[in-house]
Amino acid sequence: MKEIAILGATASGKTALAIEVAKKVDAYILSLDSLSIYKEVDIVSAKPTIEEREGIPHFGIDALTIDTHFSVATFFDLYHEAKAAAQKAQKQLIIVGGTSFYLKSMIEGLSPKLQVKDETKAKISKKLLALPQAYKEIIQLDPQYAQKIASTDRYRIEKWYEIFYESQQIASEYFIQHQKQPIIKNIEIFDILIDKEILQKKIALRTELMIQNGLIDEIFALEKKYTRKPSPMGAIGIKETLSFLDGKISKKELSELITIHTRQLAKRQETFNKSQFPQKVKLLKEDLYKNIISLF
Repeated sequence: MKEIAILGATASGKTALAIEVAKKVDAYILSLDSLSIYKEVDIVSAKPTIEEREGIPHFGIDALTIDTHFSVATFFDLYHEAKAAAQKAQKQLIIVGGTSFYLKSMIEGLSPKLQVKDETKAKISKKLLALPQAYKEIIQLDPQYAQKIASTDRYRIEKWYEIFYESQQIASEYFIQHQKQPIIKNIEIFDILIDKEILQKKIALRTELMIQNGLIDEIFALEKKYTRKPSPMGAIGIKETLSFLDGKISKKELSELITIHTRQLAKRQETFNKSQFPQKVKLLKEDLYKNIISLF
């Protein structure tokens, strides 16, 4: 079984390319997207419809409800599921999407996860009630770790205490003794090259189509069912639509804001991919297809 990854800015045509390649080389697809993973989040995530998937099995799509906690470790599980299914069916595997941080994490790996006892969780919860004091303690005990995080980073402060209480080690020492284990060791990475002006037009068009196809109704239904508390409710396309529903912006402003914020996201994605995957192959979509097919 061969594994490849197709990256690119949002709206660059990654999904369509992946499906085209999958049909040609007989592959399964794993979605690398932080919104498509959720059920009922269809229009705003621009996930491929059942028809657009053309019978190609997709993993990492419609796997969770929006109020379910999702982390990089969850994506690792989805990857293992997709890989096992592809191997069993003697298929290739294509990883595709814009959230390439997940791919980077799989290549680098994660440190072994600690089992945290309930009494430890309770103890840490009390600590976090005085977050500034908790951070000061980390500065004293583990200055190397402290300088890497913000004093308000509740999540990482909590993780430090989990390691400290369960392993009896400061995090810096723990990470030295428990090196990260890569999930993927060998994978060809491809990145879609697209003209900036063309991409901006595609983003604007996609935004208009999302609104025409029922974006506002989708977000209204999500809010009614799940409230605004789940973190995905702050995603691009959702937060702007909530502002529209609140009467803070007009429909025209809704389209403009989603387009602007999506363009900014695309720029961040391209910057990340350029810096984190220097060995990737970056070509125009048509040339990239030929290059990928030649590998199989």
